[in-house]
Amino acid sequence: MVKFDKRAELAPRDIVARAIDHEIKRLGLDYVHLDISHRDEDFVRAHFPNIYDKLLGLGIDITREPIPVVPAQHYTCGGIVVDRDGRTDAPGLYAAGEATESGLHGANRLASNSLLECVVFGQAAAEHIAANFETLPQVPKIRPWDESRVTDSDEEVVIAQTWGEIRRFMWNYVGIVRTTKRLERAKRRIDMLRQEVADYYSNFRVTPDLIELRNLVEVADLIVRSALSRKESRGLHYTLDYPDMRAEARDTVLIP
Repeated sequence: MVKFDKRAELAPRDIVARAIDHEIKRLGLDYVHLDISHRDEDFVRAHFPNIYDKLLGLGIDITREPIPVVPAQHYTCGGIVVDRDGRTDAPGLYAAGEATESGLHGANRLASNSLLECVVFGQAAAEHIAANFETLPQVPKIRPWDESRVTDSDEEVVIAQTWGEIRRFMWNYVGIVRTTKRLERAKRRIDMLRQEVADYYSNFRVTPDLIELRNLVEVADLIVRSALSRKESRGLHYTLDYPDMRAEARDTVLIP
């Protein structure tokens, strides 16, 4: 890590993740190693009890040997725009947590801020709902579900295949280091999959897996469109085509 940043492994997580990604690609590796075996065993077990127990169950004793690691996608940074009460611009709809763009994370997810988002904004939303419950709009009635023109799917493999395809191209094209060309390729695949999922949704009985797949396609599309509209690199939002950071930070907000 000292080749990439003077703070070494204590550099911000986006820098560490890009450094790992760079070395894996440069050397053709499957992973790199994270090593804390130089510290006393009692120190490791006291400071990292959950990681220690989890990896020990997988046959890795972190007090004696290094941990194989790969860069994982950063947790969601940004989402539904909310105010300080957790209100969205949809009447009666509130949101809290990492599904929102509260501003607490900035451009790089900060450790434990997800807890802050959930606790603080969750409570703020609950208090605002309780104080304004009588004036909130009524929830619209849901029309009866008509299943008379659909059948049970005999091709569940289609859902699994599409799910896997989204995972692969989102990692390869919309991962830690992005380019406009790769983002555009991902967008074309998303447009194609959206049509396939819509056709599937129209002809077969709805299942939780199918609904989740449809949601995955929509979220992938939002991520790609947002990345394409951002012409700078800031924190985990990194693109080789626009490596510099703008002088002024601006939110990237998509309007339906």
